[in-house]
Amino acid sequence: MRVIDDKGEQLGIMVPFDALKIARERGLDLVEVSPTAVPPVCRIQDYGKFLYEKDKSERAARKKQKIIVVKEVKFSVTVDEHDYQTKKNQAVRFLTEGDKVKASLRFKGRQMAHRELGYAIINRLIQDIGDAGSVEFMPRMEGTTLHAILAPGKKEAPKRPAAPKPPVAQGAIPNTTTAQS
Repeated sequence: MRVIDDKGEQLGIMVPFDALKIARERGLDLVEVSPTAVPPVCRIQDYGKFLYEKDKSERAARKKQKIIVVKEVKFSVTVDEHDYQTKKNQAVRFLTEGDKVKASLRFKGRQMAHRELGYAIINRLIQDIGDAGSVEFMPRMEGTTLHAILAPGKKEAPKRPAAPKPPVAQGAIPNTTTAQS
């Protein structure tokens, strides 16, 4: 097996018994890094410290992840204008925070005979949200409930305008100030 010491230098190809002996003399462990290589590669290192650093880097990677949460906004067929606007504003706020929104509308009793009213409300919501979100799942019926899932819209980086340069007249010499002695 090929052996690499704790400083990153190659000790060469040796028998596992000799590599283990060197590791024990240094008070470290012999860790197999690449078992599929020919010959297999082992490293002399502190295995506990290796596991700690690996766990630390995984935690840092998890900390940077954005967890997408699905938040729900519920409507009814008989929703009043003010209630609709309030729930629409909530949905826009959820989308700007980076969460997905599930817009659901439950039909009760005889309201099932007028499903087109529910579709009209959900489609109006989709139109009103506009660029704040995009439709991930178009409205569809599941039992007595109409669902649509909206995903956050694409955030475009604000473009900074370039610093304006003073206009130079054609044929004019740019103004340069120099100290004359």
